[in-house]
Amino acid sequence: MSSSCSGNPLIMSPTRSFTTTEGHRPTIVHKRSLDILHDPWFNKGTAFTMTERDRLDLRGLLPPNVMSTDQQIDRFMADLKRLQVQARDGPSDPYALAKWRILNRLHDRNETMYYKVLIANIEEYAPIVYTPTVGLVCQNYGGLFRRPRGMYFSAEDRGEMMSMVYNWPADQVDMIVVTDGSRILGLGDLGVQGIGIAIGKLDLYVAAAGINPQRVLPVMIDVGTNNEKLLKDPLYLGLQRHRFEGEEYLAVIDEFMEAVFTRWPHVIVQFEDFQSKWAFKLLQRYRSTYRMFNDDVQGTAGVAIAGLLGAVRAQGRPMIDFPKQKIVVAGAGSAGIGVLNAARKTMARMLGNNESAFESALRQFWVVDANGLITDEREYIDPEARPFARKIKEIHRQGLKEGANLVEVVFASFLCLGNRIPVQASGFLPVEQVKPDVLLGLSAVGGLFSKEVLEALKGSTSTRPAIFAMSNPTKNGMFLVFDWGEAECTPEEAFSIIGDNIIFASGSPFNNVDLGNGHIGHCNQGNNMYLFPGIGLGTLLSGSRIISEGMLQAAAECLAAYMTEEDVAKGIIYPSISSIRDITKEVAAAVIKEAIEEDLAEGYREMDARELQKLNEEEIVEYVKNNMWSPEYPTLVYKQD
Repeated sequence: MSSSCSGNPLIMSPTRSFTTTEGHRPTIVHKRSLDILHDPWFNKGTAFTMTERDRLDLRGLLPPNVMSTDQQIDRFMADLKRLQVQARDGPSDPYALAKWRILNRLHDRNETMYYKVLIANIEEYAPIVYTPTVGLVCQNYGGLFRRPRGMYFSAEDRGEMMSMVYNWPADQVDMIVVTDGSRILGLGDLGVQGIGIAIGKLDLYVAAAGINPQRVLPVMIDVGTNNEKLLKDPLYLGLQRHRFEGEEYLAVIDEFMEAVFTRWPHVIVQFEDFQSKWAFKLLQRYRSTYRMFNDDVQGTAGVAIAGLLGAVRAQGRPMIDFPKQKIVVAGAGSAGIGVLNAARKTMARMLGNNESAFESALRQFWVVDANGLITDEREYIDPEARPFARKIKEIHRQGLKEGANLVEVVFASFLCLGNRIPVQASGFLPVEQVKPDVLLGLSAVGGLFSKEVLEALKGSTSTRPAIFAMSNPTKNGMFLVFDWGEAECTPEEAFSIIGDNIIFASGSPFNNVDLGNGHIGHCNQGNNMYLFPGIGLGTLLSGSRIISEGMLQAAAECLAAYMTEEDVAKGIIYPSISSIRDITKEVAAAVIKEAIEEDLAEGYREMDARELQKLNEEEIVEYVKNNMWSPEYPTLVYKQD
């Protein structure tokens, strides 16, 4: 893997001073004895030394043998292998959920050990604490809830939120992930149970970005639910009323934002899984005044852009050729529109960043939603999608019409005899064929890329067409194909129908495909965890007042450049999840560098804005590394209140 986003290997000047490595400071505690053992933030279990046992009144409360962290991990892993079968709630309960239960129990009693296990096995456990398993966790959260983790702000708390935030014990919070539960993955409205997604995201902030787990806060804003099943469930934990709408809804979110930024002025808030109609509105409402971003809109877009730029590289072309790519997009929700806007801006920047560049970029997209191809002939178009509506005159020349289905759009070059459209009885108009380079799925509709659609993509003029089946698990597919999610198509289908020479990426993990003769069809997972931890960490360490478009663009381009030429030639456009901490370090450094260039950086702790500006690229990477928390047991110092 390359670290090309931030220059050459580190050569540090011995005179430069950096912040003390995160997680290695002694920790002051105000509790002893059983109170320490019952506190997951400070509990070390059998790893407490005899000196600590004496200092903290623990002697006799633990078995006498002091275990090393490696021994503790070995015990846990042996336990996990033994228990994951027994932890299942019957044969229909997937092993993945059983693993989640066991990991969650460890999280409840020893946070440091939990994150040590998670980081050491990130490739195996990221799909357990995050997608796709987190979707099943959210669906069943009422039965899985054991102890509070995070905060719940509800419509019933209006007028009280400013005081409520002081109920959270941490004086410093760096990162909040908040959801209203209205659109969890592709599963729809899960109400208060959506907090599972906020918890899972913050686990990855800790594991990937080294955000201190004592300074993260998962938040659920409960404004009701429109899920009739939950409204009728007597055991449902949330408000059993229909969702607030309009100004009532906005008033709740406004009060929450004011409250958290009053107590923690430097916190970063990531909005997660809000339904499309609110995702964009809230992003526009807060982005210029608060340190916040929306991962579904901006994070998904950044990962998709990195993949699209990687696909250009995999075709043997420079990334600057991206504006020539013809892209058919299936899905016009918050994720789809977020990707479209980001791709358009990336193309426009490469074309000169002027008005004509933005207009030119629009002609590279064909957007298909549930009602078919979006054109300017449609009666009602979502305002966010309107710029991408194709002009009816243009698509007539491609043999298409308003509402054309996905097969027709991809297959346009085959619909008309001899590649001509009859204009009158006496004449024909030549067809300007679409022949897309990229088929991008953000529809949340499993199997949308049918055999007919994939067959049609054979007509692509690209030397290496790209299929991005980015949707996550859906309600209908969760239990049938739970382990691998519910994408628009599987890699086996794509490679077998179109051929070996394609690029394949998905939102959920798939196994690589054996193509025979020693060839492998690589299945790239376009996972948001490649970017959002680095965006959050970079924003935190830069002290930027806002999260700008340039910072997000820098993150995406860093990820796109991370892969070596050799890997890209094989069709590998995303790195291994096992490298996530290194990827996050590079992405965070790129975000900091951009914040400095845009004069947004105000510094962090001992590193003020002036000192930050003096750092070169290698020193920025070292600064990031030194501020990433690692799961090592701190020295505990007792102090009476």
